[in-house]
Amino acid sequence: MNFDYDLFVIGGGSGGVRAARIAASEYHARVGLAEESRMGGTCVIRGCVPKKLMVFASQAKAMAAEARGYGWQTASAGPFDWVMFRHKLDAELTRLEGAYTGGLVAAGVAIHKQRARVHDAHTVELADGQRLTAKHILIAVGGHPQRPGIEGEELGLISDDLFLMEKLPGRVLVVGGGFIACEFATILQGLGAETVLSYRGDAVLRGFDEELRRHATEQLRLVGVDLRLGSTPERLERDGDRTRVIWPDGTDEVYDAVMFATGRVPNTKGLGLAEIGVKLGDNGQIVVDEWSQTSVPSVFAVGDVTDRVNLTPVAIREGHSFADTVFGAKPRKVDHGLVGSAVYLRPHEVATIGLTEEEAAQKGPHEVFVASFRAMRSLFAGSDARSMMKLLVDAQTRKVTGCHIFGPEAGEMIQLVAISIGMGATKADFDAAIAVHPTLAEELVTMRRPTRYIGGAHPDKTVGSA
Repeated sequence: MNFDYDLFVIGGGSGGVRAARIAASEYHARVGLAEESRMGGTCVIRGCVPKKLMVFASQAKAMAAEARGYGWQTASAGPFDWVMFRHKLDAELTRLEGAYTGGLVAAGVAIHKQRARVHDAHTVELADGQRLTAKHILIAVGGHPQRPGIEGEELGLISDDLFLMEKLPGRVLVVGGGFIACEFATILQGLGAETVLSYRGDAVLRGFDEELRRHATEQLRLVGVDLRLGSTPERLERDGDRTRVIWPDGTDEVYDAVMFATGRVPNTKGLGLAEIGVKLGDNGQIVVDEWSQTSVPSVFAVGDVTDRVNLTPVAIREGHSFADTVFGAKPRKVDHGLVGSAVYLRPHEVATIGLTEEEAAQKGPHEVFVASFRAMRSLFAGSDARSMMKLLVDAQTRKVTGCHIFGPEAGEMIQLVAISIGMGATKADFDAAIAVHPTLAEELVTMRRPTRYIGGAHPDKTVGSA
């Protein structure tokens, strides 16, 4: 059968763009790609990039205060100009979108700027009714924020909306306790909004190492976020141009804005996947095997739409591996078991890779090395903020199975730690590295004595689980 394309990609986010570009430029495949919104997807347009720029902006006031601690008597951040910042942000996102589009055009990918759905195992149908055939179809449409299912939820914002606000809210409620909620709470507080964070759990960042969770929770309070744990809104009501929040105990409060950060769901609705036999999971995610192949052999999926590890670099690696495997005759799988991640809080970030302490205890005997201290830079400026670094070491193999960092630029540090842990480094390998002094990261190679033992009897100790 003669196909219009060797590959047709639905979705112009990080994973889809990488797969399309590699298949076309390196393996000379005939590739088409459909994107109904802006090229670049969640990360470039509505996620990682604009969020990180907002993080940088939100730190200015704290940096000015730190400068005064170092003797700069006139240092002051002054008022924040949201309109100016947003105009610069829009310009930067447009530049990045152009770079993504330009890369595809240079690779020879045919771009269709409209929505597409699957018609059958080898055919996609565009919004204008045109049908195109392809030997392989790749679904890379990502996900979208979901609202919590309460009365009046339509009055609340989602994370996408924050980049489009005409003005910064004076008082804002952020609902949720995951990394998106925590990041935006610290951003908004840092930019000058009176910020309340409501979360039903007893500590934020569920699923992270418990010690990290405690540090992150306490830091939210320290930077001025009004933290409401064990509580979530019952309903929202309009109150003029503001939003009234009614709590389960019957009390109510009025906010300029309410933002929901209560999870994300895959964008599979209306794509025609179930109709052609593609298996979907309970959350609407596309079920794939280790090669990103669906239950329909000609259809593949990468990125957040599969709900495996929902991080941009993972989607990129999945897309690249798909192109290598299907078009380059170089079979490659993605190891989802060891992926570093960071939460961009302020002033200290959360970064992690490998097992949490709780997971390590379930695996068997482990040594836990912990360093907790006040960093020299912030200490000198008068801050009481504490940093923490933790290594988990398998007591039998001596391999480092997990690393958790709470401190400035933790995300930068965990990237390098990920290399050594991925190579199977032992605690002795860490110990053999000579410290760079004075740095925060030197603590990772100077911890000599275990803080505690977990996971049952230690091979050389009589200490039980902690």
